[in-house]
Amino acid sequence: MQLVSRRDPHLREVVWFAACCRALTLLLQARCLPDFGPLFFFQALFNLLIPDHAADAFHPPRLSEPGLWDLLLERLLGGLSRWDAEHFLFIAERGYLYEHNCAFFPLYPLSVRAVAEGALWPLQRLLRLRSRLLLSAVLLNSLFSVLAAAALYKLGCVVLQCRRVAFLAAVLFSVSPANVFMAAAYSESMFAFLAFSAMWQLEKGQSWLSGLLFSLASGVRANGLINAGFFLYSRGKCFALQLQVGSGSVRKLPPLWKQLLSVASSAVLMCAGIFLPFALFQYYAYVRFCGPGTGLEQAVPKPLLQLALDKGYRLAAMDGVKPPWCSQRFPVVYSYIQDAYWNVGFLRYFELRQIPNFLLALPVTLLGSWAAWTYIIANPRHCVTLGLERRKSEEEGKPRAGFCCPAVFVYVVHATVLLAFGFFCMHVQVLTRFLGSSSPVLYWFSAHLLQEYEPLLRSEGTDNQTAAPRSEESLLGKSPGSCGKGTSENPIVRLLLNRRFITPLGKCLLGFFLSYWLLGLILHCNFLPWT
Repeated sequence: MQLVSRRDPHLREVVWFAACCRALTLLLQARCLPDFGPLFFFQALFNLLIPDHAADAFHPPRLSEPGLWDLLLERLLGGLSRWDAEHFLFIAERGYLYEHNCAFFPLYPLSVRAVAEGALWPLQRLLRLRSRLLLSAVLLNSLFSVLAAAALYKLGCVVLQCRRVAFLAAVLFSVSPANVFMAAAYSESMFAFLAFSAMWQLEKGQSWLSGLLFSLASGVRANGLINAGFFLYSRGKCFALQLQVGSGSVRKLPPLWKQLLSVASSAVLMCAGIFLPFALFQYYAYVRFCGPGTGLEQAVPKPLLQLALDKGYRLAAMDGVKPPWCSQRFPVVYSYIQDAYWNVGFLRYFELRQIPNFLLALPVTLLGSWAAWTYIIANPRHCVTLGLERRKSEEEGKPRAGFCCPAVFVYVVHATVLLAFGFFCMHVQVLTRFLGSSSPVLYWFSAHLLQEYEPLLRSEGTDNQTAAPRSEESLLGKSPGSCGKGTSENPIVRLLLNRRFITPLGKCLLGFFLSYWLLGLILHCNFLPWT
Protein backbone atom coordinates (compact mmCIF):
# COMPACT_ATOMS: atom_id res chain seq x y z
CA MET A 1 0.00 0.00 0.00
CA GLN A 2 1.46 3.34 -1.09
CA LEU A 3 0.22 5.78 1.52
CA VAL A 4 2.53 8.71 0.86
CA SER A 5 2.59 10.17 -2.65
CA ARG A 6 5.03 12.81 -3.87
CA ARG A 7 2.33 14.25 -6.11
CA ASP A 8 -0.08 15.09 -3.31
CA PRO A 9 0.89 18.07 -1.12
CA HIS A 10 -2.16 17.46 1.07
CA LEU A 11 -0.90 14.01 2.01
CA ARG A 12 2.57 15.33 2.76
CA GLU A 13 1.03 17.98 5.02
CA VAL A 14 -1.07 15.33 6.80
CA VAL A 15 2.00 13.20 7.49
CA TRP A 16 4.07 16.19 8.62
CA PHE A 17 1.35 17.56 10.90
CA ALA A 18 0.65 14.13 12.39
CA ALA A 19 4.34 13.65 13.16
CA CYS A 20 4.55 17.10 14.78
CA CYS A 21 1.48 16.41 16.93
CA ARG A 22 2.94 13.11 18.06
CA ALA A 23 6.23 14.80 18.97
CA LEU A 24 4.36 17.52 20.88
CA THR A 25 2.40 14.88 22.83
CA LEU A 26 5.63 13.14 23.83
CA LEU A 27 7.13 16.48 24.82
CA LEU A 28 4.17 17.49 26.97
CA GLN A 29 4.01 14.25 28.93
CA ALA A 30 7.74 14.08 29.74
CA ARG A 31 8.69 14.84 33.33
CA CYS A 32 12.31 15.90 33.12
CA LEU A 33 12.50 18.59 30.47
CA PRO A 34 14.62 21.74 30.44
CA ASP A 35 12.87 25.06 30.80
CA PHE A 36 10.61 25.62 27.80
CA GLY A 37 8.89 28.69 29.24
CA PRO A 38 5.08 28.39 29.51
CA LEU A 39 5.20 24.75 28.40
CA PHE A 40 7.44 23.78 31.31
CA PHE A 41 5.45 25.98 33.71
CA PHE A 42 2.14 24.27 32.96
CA GLN A 43 3.73 20.85 32.98
CA ALA A 44 5.35 21.45 36.36
CA LEU A 45 2.13 22.96 37.71
CA PHE A 46 0.09 19.92 36.68
CA ASN A 47 2.59 17.52 38.22
CA LEU A 48 2.61 19.57 41.43
CA LEU A 49 -1.13 20.14 41.81
CA ILE A 50 -2.20 16.73 40.48
CA PRO A 51 0.16 14.13 41.91
CA ASP A 52 -0.02 10.49 40.86
CA HIS A 53 -3.35 9.06 41.90
CA ALA A 54 -3.13 5.89 44.03
CA ALA A 55 -5.35 3.89 41.70
CA ASP A 56 -6.18 0.25 42.27
CA ALA A 57 -4.93 -0.60 38.80
CA PHE A 58 -2.72 -3.37 37.48
CA HIS A 59 0.82 -2.51 38.50
CA PRO A 60 3.14 -5.54 38.60
CA PRO A 61 6.39 -5.27 40.54
CA ARG A 62 9.63 -4.60 38.70
CA LEU A 63 11.86 -7.63 39.14
CA SER A 64 15.15 -6.08 38.07
CA GLU A 65 16.88 -3.01 39.41
CA PRO A 66 16.72 -0.08 36.99
CA GLY A 67 19.91 1.47 35.75
CA LEU A 68 20.63 5.12 35.10
CA TRP A 69 19.32 4.99 31.55
CA ASP A 70 16.20 3.11 32.69
CA LEU A 71 15.44 5.86 35.19
CA LEU A 72 15.95 8.53 32.56
CA LEU A 73 13.65 6.76 30.10
CA GLU A 74 11.02 6.34 32.82
CA ARG A 75 11.16 10.08 33.49
CA LEU A 76 10.82 10.83 29.79
CA LEU A 77 8.18 8.28 28.79
CA GLY A 78 6.80 6.90 32.05
CA GLY A 79 3.55 8.83 31.67
CA LEU A 80 2.73 6.61 28.68
CA SER A 81 2.86 3.36 30.68
CA ARG A 82 -0.22 3.95 32.86
CA TRP A 83 -3.45 1.97 33.16
CA ASP A 84 -3.98 -0.52 30.32
CA ALA A 85 -0.47 0.16 29.04
CA GLU A 86 0.77 -1.84 32.03
CA HIS A 87 -1.10 -4.87 30.71
CA PHE A 88 0.32 -4.57 27.21
CA LEU A 89 3.89 -4.12 28.45
CA PHE A 90 3.51 -6.96 30.94
CA ILE A 91 2.14 -9.30 28.25
CA ALA A 92 4.99 -8.34 25.93
CA GLU A 93 7.46 -9.18 28.69
CA ARG A 94 5.88 -12.18 30.49
CA GLY A 95 3.11 -13.45 28.23
CA TYR A 96 -0.42 -14.17 29.45
CA LEU A 97 0.47 -15.02 33.02
CA TYR A 98 -2.73 -13.79 34.70
CA GLU A 99 -6.23 -14.63 33.57
CA HIS A 100 -7.40 -11.03 33.21
CA ASN A 101 -4.48 -10.28 30.86
CA CYS A 102 -6.50 -12.16 28.23
CA ALA A 103 -8.76 -9.13 27.81
CA PHE A 104 -5.92 -7.63 25.75
CA PHE A 105 -5.35 -9.16 22.35
CA PRO A 106 -1.92 -10.44 21.32
CA LEU A 107 -0.93 -8.79 18.03
CA TYR A 108 0.08 -5.45 19.55
CA PRO A 109 2.21 -6.82 22.44
CA LEU A 110 3.79 -9.31 20.03
CA SER A 111 4.76 -6.42 17.74
CA VAL A 112 6.16 -4.46 20.69
CA ARG A 113 8.26 -7.43 21.78
CA ALA A 114 9.49 -8.05 18.23
CA VAL A 115 10.74 -4.46 17.87
CA ALA A 116 12.29 -4.52 21.36
CA GLU A 117 14.17 -7.73 20.60
CA GLY A 118 14.99 -6.79 17.02
CA ALA A 119 15.48 -3.13 16.21
CA LEU A 120 16.29 -2.19 19.83
CA TRP A 121 18.52 -5.18 20.51
CA PRO A 122 21.70 -3.00 20.46
CA LEU A 123 20.33 -1.16 23.51
CA GLN A 124 20.09 -4.24 25.71
CA ARG A 125 23.28 -3.32 27.60
CA LEU A 126 21.89 0.11 28.43
CA LEU A 127 18.23 -0.66 29.03
CA ARG A 128 16.47 -3.54 30.72
CA LEU A 129 13.77 -5.38 28.80
CA ARG A 130 10.83 -3.40 30.16
CA SER A 131 12.45 -0.09 29.23
CA ARG A 132 13.09 -1.35 25.72
CA LEU A 133 9.46 -2.50 25.52
CA LEU A 134 8.24 0.95 26.54
CA LEU A 135 10.49 2.63 23.99
CA SER A 136 9.36 0.11 21.37
CA ALA A 137 5.69 0.84 22.11
CA VAL A 138 6.20 4.61 21.81
CA LEU A 139 8.08 4.28 18.52
CA LEU A 140 5.52 1.88 17.07
CA ASN A 141 2.58 4.04 18.09
CA SER A 142 4.23 7.15 16.70
CA LEU A 143 4.60 5.37 13.36
CA PHE A 144 1.12 3.84 13.38
CA SER A 145 -0.61 7.09 14.31
CA VAL A 146 1.06 8.92 11.40
CA LEU A 147 0.19 6.09 8.99
CA ALA A 148 -3.38 6.03 10.34
CA ALA A 149 -3.75 9.74 9.53
CA ALA A 150 -2.48 9.09 6.00
CA ALA A 151 -4.84 6.12 5.57
CA LEU A 152 -7.78 8.21 6.83
CA TYR A 153 -6.98 10.88 4.27
CA LYS A 154 -6.86 8.34 1.44
CA LEU A 155 -10.09 6.74 2.64
CA GLY A 156 -11.79 10.13 2.83
CA CYS A 157 -10.74 11.03 -0.71
CA VAL A 158 -12.37 7.89 -2.10
CA VAL A 159 -15.53 7.88 0.06
CA LEU A 160 -16.30 11.58 0.44
CA GLN A 161 -15.31 12.55 -3.11
CA CYS A 162 -14.12 15.82 -1.58
CA ARG A 163 -10.43 16.18 -1.00
CA ARG A 164 -10.75 19.34 1.11
CA VAL A 165 -12.98 17.62 3.66
CA ALA A 166 -10.78 14.50 3.62
CA PHE A 167 -7.72 16.68 4.25
CA LEU A 168 -9.36 18.52 7.13
CA ALA A 169 -10.60 15.25 8.67
CA ALA A 170 -7.11 13.74 8.59
CA VAL A 171 -5.67 16.85 10.22
CA LEU A 172 -8.35 16.66 12.93
CA PHE A 173 -7.39 13.03 13.54
CA SER A 174 -3.89 14.23 14.36
CA VAL A 175 -5.30 16.34 17.20
CA SER A 176 -7.81 13.67 18.18
CA PRO A 177 -9.41 13.88 21.65
CA ALA A 178 -7.97 10.38 22.11
CA ASN A 179 -4.48 11.63 21.25
CA VAL A 180 -2.81 10.48 24.46
CA PHE A 181 -3.96 6.90 23.84
CA MET A 182 -2.51 7.05 20.34
CA ALA A 183 0.85 7.84 21.93
CA ALA A 184 0.73 5.65 25.06
CA ALA A 185 1.44 1.92 25.05
CA TYR A 186 -2.12 1.15 23.96
CA SER A 187 -3.27 -0.68 20.83
CA GLU A 188 -5.41 2.20 19.49
CA SER A 189 -2.87 3.52 16.95
CA MET A 190 -2.21 0.11 15.45
CA PHE A 191 -5.92 -0.66 15.28
CA ALA A 192 -6.75 2.68 13.66
CA PHE A 193 -4.08 2.18 11.01
CA LEU A 194 -5.24 -1.36 10.17
CA ALA A 195 -8.95 -0.50 10.23
CA PHE A 196 -8.69 2.66 8.11
CA SER A 197 -6.34 0.94 5.66
CA ALA A 198 -8.72 -2.01 5.34
CA MET A 199 -11.67 0.31 4.68
CA TRP A 200 -9.64 2.18 2.07
CA GLN A 201 -8.64 -1.01 0.27
CA LEU A 202 -12.23 -2.26 0.31
CA GLU A 203 -13.42 0.99 -1.27
CA LYS A 204 -10.79 0.52 -3.98
CA GLY A 205 -12.09 -2.98 -4.68
CA GLN A 206 -9.09 -4.79 -3.16
CA SER A 207 -11.26 -7.30 -1.27
CA TRP A 208 -8.61 -9.82 -0.29
CA LEU A 209 -6.10 -7.24 0.92
CA SER A 210 -8.91 -5.56 2.81
CA GLY A 211 -9.86 -8.88 4.39
CA LEU A 212 -6.28 -9.48 5.48
CA LEU A 213 -6.08 -6.05 7.13
CA PHE A 214 -9.46 -6.51 8.82
CA SER A 215 -8.26 -9.89 10.08
CA LEU A 216 -5.12 -8.35 11.55
CA ALA A 217 -7.26 -5.64 13.17
CA SER A 218 -9.36 -8.27 14.91
CA GLY A 219 -6.13 -9.62 16.38
CA VAL A 220 -5.51 -6.19 17.93
CA ARG A 221 -8.90 -5.31 19.44
CA ALA A 222 -12.15 -7.22 19.94
CA ASN A 223 -14.26 -4.57 18.22
CA GLY A 224 -12.40 -5.46 15.03
CA LEU A 225 -14.96 -8.25 14.65
CA ILE A 226 -17.64 -5.66 13.87
CA ASN A 227 -15.67 -4.65 10.79
CA ALA A 228 -16.95 -7.81 9.10
CA GLY A 229 -20.09 -5.77 8.52
CA PHE A 230 -18.25 -3.60 5.98
CA PHE A 231 -17.47 -6.58 3.79
CA LEU A 232 -20.95 -8.10 4.19
CA TYR A 233 -22.57 -4.80 3.25
CA SER A 234 -20.25 -4.32 0.29
CA ARG A 235 -21.08 -7.74 -1.11
CA GLY A 236 -24.77 -7.41 -0.36
CA LYS A 237 -24.97 -4.00 -2.01
CA CYS A 238 -23.21 -5.18 -5.16
CA PHE A 239 -25.60 -8.13 -5.38
CA ALA A 240 -28.70 -5.95 -4.83
CA LEU A 241 -27.61 -3.43 -7.45
CA GLN A 242 -26.93 -6.18 -9.96
CA LEU A 243 -30.47 -7.46 -9.54
CA GLN A 244 -31.77 -3.98 -10.41
CA VAL A 245 -29.95 -3.77 -13.74
CA GLY A 246 -32.48 -3.27 -16.51
CA SER A 247 -33.28 -5.98 -19.02
CA GLY A 248 -31.76 -3.87 -21.77
CA SER A 249 -28.34 -3.89 -20.19
CA VAL A 250 -25.52 -4.66 -22.59
CA ARG A 251 -23.56 -6.71 -20.08
CA LYS A 252 -25.02 -10.17 -19.61
CA LEU A 253 -25.12 -11.23 -15.97
CA PRO A 254 -24.56 -14.82 -14.79
CA PRO A 255 -27.56 -16.83 -13.51
CA LEU A 256 -29.01 -15.84 -10.16
CA TRP A 257 -27.84 -19.01 -8.40
CA LYS A 258 -24.26 -18.36 -9.49
CA GLN A 259 -24.43 -14.82 -8.17
CA LEU A 260 -25.83 -16.06 -4.84
CA LEU A 261 -23.16 -18.74 -4.58
CA SER A 262 -20.39 -16.26 -5.32
CA VAL A 263 -21.66 -13.73 -2.78
CA ALA A 264 -22.24 -16.37 -0.08
CA SER A 265 -18.88 -18.09 -0.56
CA SER A 266 -16.88 -14.87 -0.53
CA ALA A 267 -18.79 -13.61 2.54
CA VAL A 268 -18.21 -16.84 4.46
CA LEU A 269 -14.51 -16.96 3.61
CA MET A 270 -13.89 -13.32 4.46
CA CYS A 271 -15.83 -13.42 7.72
CA ALA A 272 -14.05 -16.61 8.70
CA GLY A 273 -10.73 -14.86 8.12
CA ILE A 274 -11.80 -11.87 10.21
CA PHE A 275 -13.03 -14.07 13.09
CA LEU A 276 -10.06 -16.46 12.95
CA PRO A 277 -7.64 -14.44 15.15
CA PHE A 278 -10.31 -14.06 17.84
CA ALA A 279 -11.12 -17.78 17.77
CA LEU A 280 -7.45 -18.79 17.90
CA PHE A 281 -6.82 -16.51 20.86
CA GLN A 282 -9.79 -17.89 22.77
CA TYR A 283 -8.54 -21.41 22.08
CA TYR A 284 -5.08 -20.46 23.33
CA ALA A 285 -6.58 -19.08 26.55
CA TYR A 286 -8.64 -22.26 27.01
CA VAL A 287 -5.61 -24.48 26.63
CA ARG A 288 -3.56 -22.30 28.97
CA PHE A 289 -6.07 -21.83 31.77
CA CYS A 290 -8.39 -24.82 31.39
CA GLY A 291 -5.90 -27.52 30.44
CA PRO A 292 -4.17 -29.88 32.85
CA GLY A 293 -1.68 -28.40 35.33
CA THR A 294 1.78 -27.78 33.93
CA GLY A 295 3.62 -26.80 37.06
CA LEU A 296 3.71 -23.23 35.83
CA GLU A 297 3.65 -21.91 39.40
CA GLN A 298 7.19 -23.15 39.91
CA ALA A 299 8.46 -20.96 37.05
CA VAL A 300 6.68 -17.77 38.13
CA PRO A 301 8.84 -15.38 40.20
CA LYS A 302 7.72 -15.07 43.80
CA PRO A 303 6.83 -11.35 43.61
CA LEU A 304 4.40 -12.11 40.77
CA LEU A 305 2.93 -15.03 42.70
CA GLN A 306 2.51 -12.78 45.72
CA LEU A 307 0.77 -10.18 43.55
CA ALA A 308 -1.70 -12.86 42.43
CA LEU A 309 -2.42 -13.77 46.05
CA ASP A 310 -2.78 -10.17 47.19
CA LYS A 311 -5.02 -9.05 44.33
CA GLY A 312 -6.88 -12.29 43.67
CA TYR A 313 -5.49 -12.70 40.17
CA ARG A 314 -5.85 -16.17 38.71
CA LEU A 315 -2.73 -17.85 37.34
CA ALA A 316 -2.76 -20.56 34.70
CA ALA A 317 -3.51 -23.96 36.30
CA MET A 318 -3.34 -22.45 39.78
CA ASP A 319 -3.92 -25.18 42.41
CA GLY A 320 -5.43 -27.36 39.71
CA VAL A 321 -8.72 -25.42 39.97
CA LYS A 322 -10.19 -24.44 36.63
CA PRO A 323 -11.91 -21.07 36.15
CA PRO A 324 -15.73 -21.17 35.95
CA TRP A 325 -15.74 -20.12 32.29
CA CYS A 326 -13.96 -23.33 31.32
CA SER A 327 -17.14 -25.34 31.93
CA GLN A 328 -19.37 -23.08 29.84
CA ARG A 329 -20.81 -24.37 26.60
CA PHE A 330 -18.82 -21.75 24.70
CA PRO A 331 -15.77 -21.07 26.87
CA VAL A 332 -14.94 -17.51 25.81
CA VAL A 333 -12.50 -15.96 28.25
CA TYR A 334 -12.90 -12.44 26.87
CA SER A 335 -16.57 -12.07 27.78
CA TYR A 336 -15.97 -13.70 31.17
CA ILE A 337 -13.21 -11.21 32.05
CA GLN A 338 -15.33 -8.24 31.00
CA ASP A 339 -18.14 -9.52 33.22
CA ALA A 340 -16.23 -10.81 36.27
CA TYR A 341 -13.31 -8.39 36.52
CA TRP A 342 -14.72 -5.11 35.17
CA ASN A 343 -18.50 -5.54 35.52
CA VAL A 344 -19.11 -4.68 31.89
CA GLY A 345 -22.68 -5.23 30.77
CA PHE A 346 -25.92 -3.60 29.70
CA LEU A 347 -26.70 -0.55 31.90
CA ARG A 348 -24.30 -1.73 34.62
CA TYR A 349 -22.46 1.58 34.54
CA PHE A 350 -25.58 3.64 35.06
CA GLU A 351 -24.89 4.69 38.65
CA LEU A 352 -24.92 8.08 40.35
CA ARG A 353 -21.23 7.86 41.17
CA GLN A 354 -20.43 7.48 37.47
CA ILE A 355 -21.97 10.84 36.52
CA PRO A 356 -18.51 12.47 36.11
CA ASN A 357 -17.53 9.76 33.63
CA PHE A 358 -20.75 10.27 31.67
CA LEU A 359 -19.97 13.99 31.56
CA LEU A 360 -16.53 13.18 30.13
CA ALA A 361 -18.17 11.10 27.42
CA LEU A 362 -20.91 13.66 26.71
CA PRO A 363 -19.12 15.64 23.94
CA VAL A 364 -18.29 12.59 21.83
CA THR A 365 -21.78 11.17 22.45
CA LEU A 366 -23.44 14.36 21.25
CA LEU A 367 -21.11 14.66 18.26
CA GLY A 368 -21.72 11.06 17.18
CA SER A 369 -25.48 11.38 17.61
CA TRP A 370 -25.51 14.67 15.70
CA ALA A 371 -23.57 13.07 12.84
CA ALA A 372 -26.07 10.21 12.56
CA TRP A 373 -29.06 12.57 12.72
CA THR A 374 -27.60 14.91 10.10
CA TYR A 375 -27.01 12.04 7.71
CA ILE A 376 -30.51 10.60 8.21
CA ILE A 377 -32.17 13.98 7.62
CA ALA A 378 -30.11 14.53 4.46
CA ASN A 379 -30.73 11.01 3.08
CA PRO A 380 -34.04 9.66 4.46
CA ARG A 381 -34.85 7.42 1.50
CA HIS A 382 -31.29 6.16 1.24
CA CYS A 383 -31.36 5.18 4.93
CA VAL A 384 -34.77 3.50 4.70
CA THR A 385 -33.64 1.41 1.74
CA LEU A 386 -30.27 0.73 3.44
CA GLY A 387 -28.54 2.14 0.38
CA LEU A 388 -29.52 -0.91 -1.67
CA GLU A 389 -31.62 0.99 -4.21
CA ARG A 390 -30.06 2.06 -7.48
CA ARG A 391 -30.40 5.82 -7.81
CA LYS A 392 -30.40 8.02 -10.90
CA SER A 393 -27.32 9.91 -9.73
CA GLU A 394 -25.39 6.63 -9.66
CA GLU A 395 -26.54 5.70 -13.14
CA GLU A 396 -25.46 9.11 -14.44
CA GLY A 397 -22.06 8.83 -12.74
CA LYS A 398 -22.54 12.00 -10.66
CA PRO A 399 -22.73 10.89 -7.01
CA ARG A 400 -23.18 13.49 -4.31
CA ALA A 401 -19.97 14.62 -2.61
CA GLY A 402 -19.15 15.34 1.02
CA PHE A 403 -20.26 13.90 4.34
CA CYS A 404 -23.86 13.37 3.19
CA CYS A 405 -22.93 11.35 0.11
CA PRO A 406 -24.43 7.84 -0.23
CA ALA A 407 -21.11 6.07 0.32
CA VAL A 408 -20.92 7.30 3.93
CA PHE A 409 -24.04 5.35 4.96
CA VAL A 410 -22.29 2.18 6.11
CA TYR A 411 -19.75 4.20 8.09
CA VAL A 412 -22.52 6.10 9.89
CA VAL A 413 -24.22 2.81 10.77
CA HIS A 414 -20.91 1.43 12.05
CA ALA A 415 -20.23 4.51 14.19
CA THR A 416 -23.78 4.54 15.57
CA VAL A 417 -23.58 0.88 16.57
CA LEU A 418 -20.26 1.49 18.34
CA LEU A 419 -21.65 4.58 20.05
CA ALA A 420 -24.78 2.82 21.31
CA PHE A 421 -22.86 -0.23 22.50
CA GLY A 422 -20.21 1.86 24.20
CA PHE A 423 -22.72 4.14 25.93
CA PHE A 424 -25.03 1.43 27.26
CA CYS A 425 -22.72 -1.56 27.76
CA MET A 426 -19.16 -0.34 28.44
CA HIS A 427 -17.30 1.85 30.89
CA VAL A 428 -18.43 5.05 29.30
CA GLN A 429 -15.19 6.97 29.90
CA VAL A 430 -13.50 4.85 27.21
CA LEU A 431 -16.01 6.01 24.59
CA THR A 432 -13.80 8.81 23.27
CA ARG A 433 -10.86 6.58 22.43
CA PHE A 434 -13.16 3.70 21.45
CA LEU A 435 -14.82 5.73 18.69
CA GLY A 436 -11.78 7.87 17.91
CA SER A 437 -9.67 4.87 16.91
CA SER A 438 -12.40 2.82 15.20
CA SER A 439 -14.52 5.11 13.05
CA PRO A 440 -13.74 7.92 10.61
CA VAL A 441 -17.20 9.44 11.05
CA LEU A 442 -16.30 11.73 13.97
CA TYR A 443 -13.53 13.31 11.92
CA TRP A 444 -15.53 13.46 8.69
CA PHE A 445 -18.50 15.10 10.39
CA SER A 446 -16.35 17.59 12.31
CA ALA A 447 -14.57 18.47 9.06
CA HIS A 448 -17.95 18.81 7.34
CA LEU A 449 -19.17 21.26 10.00
CA LEU A 450 -16.02 23.35 9.88
CA GLN A 451 -15.99 23.39 6.09
CA GLU A 452 -19.65 24.37 5.89
CA TYR A 453 -19.84 26.99 8.62
CA GLU A 454 -16.37 28.52 8.94
CA PRO A 455 -15.94 31.47 6.54
CA LEU A 456 -12.15 31.05 6.66
CA LEU A 457 -12.47 27.53 5.25
CA ARG A 458 -15.62 27.91 3.18
CA SER A 459 -13.79 30.35 0.91
CA GLU A 460 -11.49 27.54 -0.25
CA GLY A 461 -12.60 26.00 -3.49
CA THR A 462 -16.21 27.23 -3.37
CA ASP A 463 -15.97 27.99 -7.02
CA ASN A 464 -16.02 24.30 -7.81
CA GLN A 465 -18.33 21.96 -5.94
CA THR A 466 -18.81 19.30 -8.59
CA ALA A 467 -18.04 15.79 -7.45
CA ALA A 468 -15.35 13.84 -9.19
CA PRO A 469 -15.68 10.33 -10.61
CA ARG A 470 -15.02 7.80 -7.88
CA SER A 471 -11.43 6.97 -8.68
CA GLU A 472 -8.42 7.70 -6.55
CA GLU A 473 -6.41 9.33 -9.33
CA SER A 474 -8.98 12.06 -9.84
CA LEU A 475 -8.78 12.85 -6.15
CA LEU A 476 -5.04 13.40 -6.18
CA GLY A 477 -5.27 16.74 -7.89
CA LYS A 478 -5.38 16.27 -11.66
CA SER A 479 -9.12 16.40 -12.14
CA PRO A 480 -10.80 19.81 -12.14
CA GLY A 481 -13.90 18.29 -10.54
CA SER A 482 -12.58 17.27 -7.15
CA CYS A 483 -15.04 19.08 -4.91
CA GLY A 484 -12.82 22.11 -4.88
CA LYS A 485 -9.10 21.50 -4.58
CA GLY A 486 -8.45 24.04 -1.86
CA THR A 487 -4.88 24.60 -0.75
CA SER A 488 -2.35 22.47 1.09
CA GLU A 489 -2.26 25.03 3.89
CA ASN A 490 -3.10 23.41 7.22
CA PRO A 491 -6.73 24.40 8.02
CA ILE A 492 -6.33 23.90 11.78
CA VAL A 493 -3.31 26.21 11.90
CA ARG A 494 -5.18 28.71 9.75
CA LEU A 495 -8.14 28.73 12.17
CA LEU A 496 -5.96 29.02 15.26
CA LEU A 497 -4.02 31.93 13.78
CA ASN A 498 -7.31 33.72 13.08
CA ARG A 499 -9.14 32.89 16.29
CA ARG A 500 -11.11 36.13 16.28
CA PHE A 501 -12.94 35.12 13.11
CA ILE A 502 -13.91 31.60 14.18
CA THR A 503 -17.65 31.02 14.69
CA PRO A 504 -18.96 29.73 18.05
CA LEU A 505 -19.49 26.30 16.49
CA GLY A 506 -15.90 26.20 15.30
CA LYS A 507 -14.66 27.23 18.73
CA CYS A 508 -16.67 24.44 20.34
CA LEU A 509 -15.33 21.81 17.94
CA LEU A 510 -11.70 22.90 18.15
CA GLY A 511 -12.08 23.38 21.91
CA PHE A 512 -13.32 19.81 22.25
CA PHE A 513 -10.44 18.35 20.24
CA LEU A 514 -7.66 20.41 21.80
CA SER A 515 -8.93 20.49 25.38
CA TYR A 516 -9.47 16.73 25.48
CA TRP A 517 -5.98 16.25 24.07
CA LEU A 518 -4.55 18.27 26.98
CA LEU A 519 -6.99 16.85 29.53
CA GLY A 520 -6.09 13.32 28.50
CA LEU A 521 -2.40 14.06 29.02
CA ILE A 522 -3.02 15.53 32.48
CA LEU A 523 -5.29 12.75 33.72
CA HIS A 524 -3.64 9.75 32.10
CA CYS A 525 -0.05 10.69 32.87
CA ASN A 526 -0.93 11.48 36.50
CA PHE A 527 -2.68 8.10 36.87
CA LEU A 528 -6.18 9.57 37.22
CA PRO A 529 -9.27 7.64 36.01
CA TRP A 530 -9.36 8.45 32.26
CA THR A 531 -9.10 5.08 30.59
